[in-house]
Amino acid sequence: MIRKIQLLIAFILVCYMAVAQQIQSPNSQLTLTFQVKEGVPYYSLSYKDKVVIKPSSLGIELFNDELGLMNGFTLAKSETSTFDQTWKPVWGEYKEIRNHYNELTVVLNQDKASRHIVLRFRLFNDGLGFRYEFPEQPKLSYMVIKEERTQFAMTGDHKAFWIPGDFDTQEYDYTESKLSEIRGLMKSAITPNASYTPFSPTGVQTSLMMKSDEGLYINLHEAALVDYSCMHLELDDKNFVFESFLTPDVQGKKGYLLAPCTSPWRTVIVSDKATDILQSTLTLNLNEPCKIEDTSWIKPVKYIGVWWEMITGKSTWAYTDAPSVKLETFDYTKEKPNGKHGANNDKVKAYIDFAAQNGFSQVLVEGWNIGWEDWFGKSKDYVFDFLTPYPDFDLKMLQAYAQSKGVRLMMHHETSSSVRNYERHMDKAYQFMADNGYNAVKSGYVGNIIPRGEYHYGQWMVNHYLYAVKKAVDYKIMVNAHEAVRPTGLCRTYPNMIGNESARGTEYEAFGGSKPFHTTILPFTRLIGGPMDYTPGIFEMDVSKLNPENHSHVNSTLARQLALYVTMYSPLQMAADLPENYMRFADAFQFIKDVAVDWDDSRALAAEPGDYITIARKAKGTNNWFVGTTVDENGYLSNLKFDFLDEGRQYLATIYADAPEAHYKTNPQAYTIRKVLVTSKSVLIQKCAPGGGYAISIIPITDKAQTKGLKTLK
Repeated sequence: MIRKIQLLIAFILVCYMAVAQQIQSPNSQLTLTFQVKEGVPYYSLSYKDKVVIKPSSLGIELFNDELGLMNGFTLAKSETSTFDQTWKPVWGEYKEIRNHYNELTVVLNQDKASRHIVLRFRLFNDGLGFRYEFPEQPKLSYMVIKEERTQFAMTGDHKAFWIPGDFDTQEYDYTESKLSEIRGLMKSAITPNASYTPFSPTGVQTSLMMKSDEGLYINLHEAALVDYSCMHLELDDKNFVFESFLTPDVQGKKGYLLAPCTSPWRTVIVSDKATDILQSTLTLNLNEPCKIEDTSWIKPVKYIGVWWEMITGKSTWAYTDAPSVKLETFDYTKEKPNGKHGANNDKVKAYIDFAAQNGFSQVLVEGWNIGWEDWFGKSKDYVFDFLTPYPDFDLKMLQAYAQSKGVRLMMHHETSSSVRNYERHMDKAYQFMADNGYNAVKSGYVGNIIPRGEYHYGQWMVNHYLYAVKKAVDYKIMVNAHEAVRPTGLCRTYPNMIGNESARGTEYEAFGGSKPFHTTILPFTRLIGGPMDYTPGIFEMDVSKLNPENHSHVNSTLARQLALYVTMYSPLQMAADLPENYMRFADAFQFIKDVAVDWDDSRALAAEPGDYITIARKAKGTNNWFVGTTVDENGYLSNLKFDFLDEGRQYLATIYADAPEAHYKTNPQAYTIRKVLVTSKSVLIQKCAPGGGYAISIIPITDKAQTKGLKTLK
């Protein structure tokens, strides 16, 4: 009898394991299916009855563990639940964000090893997030990851927008191709002279944007990357299956875990509308709520800076032309200045004056501190002290002058990737900022990491970047990290992480230029994880006019540069060009002065990755709207409906557009400005030049005198 009962229980368990577990999104358009087959966990995903992810295996391979967390699993338990809550970001694209999902939690027993893991799936209306969880238990405590084996099995040879799977940089131009073409295009996609560390001829980085032949837009990324290595994707280009490939350390190990712990969320955002991808809040919702109790000191920033002239080569970060500097003993007072140092008192005062006159709250100054003479490429441990200014930068005087004008200086910490040196100085550097009136820092990680052998996106550096942000909270400092790991929504948890670069920004327009379609892709890729300090606003496209030895060209029209303040979301926006160039085009510069940096609402009105993007945003606490459109090298005829405006209300729209003869290469500064009246029923047909776009400010009419002589756009 006992034997029969045991067999019956075993039969029931086998049947239970064979039955697929399913949940649907709150709107029932997405369906997740989970199943254990022959000891291996699988998941699949469909959208409106179309397959998005075919059955894909899950698992993690461990060092010194023969079984690993790959197979031999049985389904011990599954639970479903629903969560629905609205939260308010400290800053962002929306005043409120709804966090609404259905959840499936499965417990998997690995009987042979006497241990268990948890897989947690959250299905939102805009996509799927799932992660591995490792409860504390006697037989699973300390783990060393050999590789994570998460798969994403595509349904076909999708169009993809990708950059190479580099462990040290994301600063690549995107390549548009079929999945099957990645292998053949990889060599040409790698930036010449890049310190590229290839792991596969088909390896790409996230966030990866794709479009299927059926018209589905699919985005693969990760959320809440904490104490774990950054995920890349390796493609089996015969079967169109992606598998996770974690950034290794110098020993080739992919991560060190101590239970209880979790992996980051693996994310799949999907829709049949490209605009839905741009409006997804899934990545933010998968991160923990804000951990900073008092956020009153965290404020969006519009800034200018002594930067572009160094990037273009007009001036230098270094004070002298000394071939080498040993910081502990070098005496700058005995050295002859090179005469090209950008961060000098007179220039910084002029920038402060310009900021005060034009409504900018901060002035970034790079090259203010000693050590720039041989900061790059020497693998020096002690490069900067982050405390000592050059002789021609009177920090106390300049701070007092800025304060008298109602402006702050923004700190700059270039670490030259000597991370050990930065951490040894960090408390003193942040305290120095607090003592001298700084509340925001742009940090940089150019070069190979010290400790030597670590990569920018490995677990060790992932932990450092977050350590710097959390440490900054103690000093009420906002952080904008460049060359750091790509964001994964952690700005929800730590909103003092007010910006990141982590992609190919405007500086590359002075390094030979970026592809004209670059800004039509970034919102679908890099910006999925969080805002980018893209540093737009370049009005002089011919870089040789700043530096005759630099023959780069900014591949954009002037009108498109204005649009980027709307399409490239960030609470930290720079007007990157020189003040004199803004004065040459003062009427166009007015848009940069007017555009907001914090929003109550955002609407993606039209989009196609690689072709065009149109976005409208409502400024925080106002009824003012701003619209931006950025397009690729083919140009675009925009059909803009103003139905996002309040019904029955009239608005003044100022349209900054490409002139008929404009072209990003041959006539980039040709633009027009016109004022019209609009209502929610108005429609604008606007031609965008190749590499161009347009920007619009929309202000409610409060006085009939504002309408005098203006026509209403029908």
